[in-house]
Amino acid sequence: MKKIRNKIEHHILRADRKWKALPEKRQRFFIKLFFAGYALVTLLVLISIYMSTGNKTNTMSISHITTISDHTAMKPAQDNKVGSTIKKTDG
Repeated sequence: MKKIRNKIEHHILRADRKWKALPEKRQRFFIKLFFAGYALVTLLVLISIYMSTGNKTNTMSISHITTISDHTAMKPAQDNKVGSTIKKTDG
């Protein structure tokens, strides 16, 4: 676990050194570019949500939650063994 943490920390430090080596003008350009991409993705998600909820045919079905025990209570368990017999012993 310590090896993984050291590798991750090494990669983070290397990325930080590369970022600091960039000129300030280039750093600002990348920040603006990343923000524009983030804003675009956010806008697309909001439009997608608006379009899907604005659709009148979009309905949600709400029903009782069924569990495994509900299914077994409805259907009696069947024995898959053919011709099996249970012998009672007097004890």
